[in-house]
Amino acid sequence: MAGILDRFRLDGRTALVTGASAGLGEAMAVALAEAGADVVCHGNRRPPDAVAARIAALGRRSAAIRADLADPAAAGAVVDTAAAALGPLDLLINNAGTIRRAPAAEHPDEDWDLVLAVNLTAAFRIARAMGRQLLARGRPGKIVNVVSVLSFQGGVLVPSYAAAKGGLAQLTKALANEWAARGIQVNAIAPGYMRTSNTEALKRDDTRNRQILERIPAGRWGEPDDLSGAAVFLCSAASDYLSGHVLVVDGGWLAR
Repeated sequence: MAGILDRFRLDGRTALVTGASAGLGEAMAVALAEAGADVVCHGNRRPPDAVAARIAALGRRSAAIRADLADPAAAGAVVDTAAAALGPLDLLINNAGTIRRAPAAEHPDEDWDLVLAVNLTAAFRIARAMGRQLLARGRPGKIVNVVSVLSFQGGVLVPSYAAAKGGLAQLTKALANEWAARGIQVNAIAPGYMRTSNTEALKRDDTRNRQILERIPAGRWGEPDDLSGAAVFLCSAASDYLSGHVLVVDGGWLAR
């Protein structure tokens, strides 16, 4: 049996990370490469080429692909596109997402539709395609969905985001129930309040920023690299008996 540190290695594995152009996705994609994986980096408005270059500099194979996940056809093709770039996939981090803020009574239908399409429906299509490929090959694999602490809470001014992330947490469990016995572990990471472009509006609001920091026991916003260990763990053999779990990385937010 491999030693415990060896079980965290990802050598010989090929991963797809969606939303890998910056922020959380970039940090997780680079972490997988540092653990030995080859990585396909997906992006949309921001090209993921620079992140793919960082991974190549680590001596790993890498590729950059672009797709608008609000487009059903594009979302459905992402796994095939990634596999064509680097070969059959073993690992998926479903990270791509978007957010729209507005009071519920004024929340536009188009914002609701966009957030649900990208954060939930596209994540399902990508996980479904990944699952089909793994099942057809008879290979074990790992799928990690990036949800949120708002999978447990309602949040403020983000009804579409909370609904989508809550749905994605439940989807994680549903897929795990079907695929765990076939050697495919499906789990999720629920970040807390992280320092990314999606949270710029909160950090600029002095009152909201103070309220958030007062509640986080760690006393700081999370950084993208704070997810690196969780991502490697859930993609590695060290988590082979973990299935349908939502791993919270929030500085203690939910414990307060």
